[in-house]
Amino acid sequence: MDAARRIPERLALGLATIREQAGRAAVLADFDGTLSPIVEDPAAARPLPGVSDALVALARSYGRVGVVSGRPASFLLAHIGTTAVDAGVVLAGLYGLERATKAGVEVHPDAARWREAVEAVASEAEAAAPRGAVVERKGLSVTLHWRSAPGAEGWARDLARTWGRRTGLAVHPGKRSLELRPSVGTDKGTVVAELAAGLRAACFMGDDVGDLPAFDALRRLAGREGMLTLAVAVGGPEAPPELLAAADGVVSGPEGALAVLRGLAPA
Repeated sequence: MDAARRIPERLALGLATIREQAGRAAVLADFDGTLSPIVEDPAAARPLPGVSDALVALARSYGRVGVVSGRPASFLLAHIGTTAVDAGVVLAGLYGLERATKAGVEVHPDAARWREAVEAVASEAEAAAPRGAVVERKGLSVTLHWRSAPGAEGWARDLARTWGRRTGLAVHPGKRSLELRPSVGTDKGTVVAELAAGLRAACFMGDDVGDLPAFDALRRLAGREGMLTLAVAVGGPEAPPELLAAADGVVSGPEGALAVLRGLAPA
């Protein structure tokens, strides 16, 4: 078996216990860097082949299956597919501000009023962006990327700081990026807590600092409700040390995350 697809023995034992609770368990995962490789152009990100099929297969047996991402829900719907939604896979976008449904995309009721502020930041950023910097418009948020232009990091930090103060948008760090999004009380942790509510077990996979709230939510569920939980970090060259330290186990890249999904399939 390829090393990237090998699941560490200790983690395999944890997955086995989740699998035993399948009907009362949640399987949840981030998208970028977890189900999809990190790419220089955010618009070019795609899930690994087999990801959608694996999610649909799990949805047949598990209490809840979902993708909890910083991507817009419409992006998740386009690239993970309507078949997944039809099968019951939850696609939560923009850290819980959006949710893909069979009828379309639902927006958090407190988020819509921030569109004008986000548009102002995006327009300013596009007008002033250094060569190679990428301004990713997400509708209800905007991300400033300097992956292809390391020298643009200072520009991105200054702009995010200035416009965060001016508009009240919250600034969130990511891998070689900063995101400005509505100051609404939702993040991956609140989404994970909601999706795992009433179940006996939950697993979440993520690769960046934005996934730490999800890991924290799992710890709270384990401590307060005695839930069986498993926080899986998807490792790689840019994996934040704090995420690796907070995880119950680490797999290698999106290939390792796909191996986890397939390993959770009931026998």
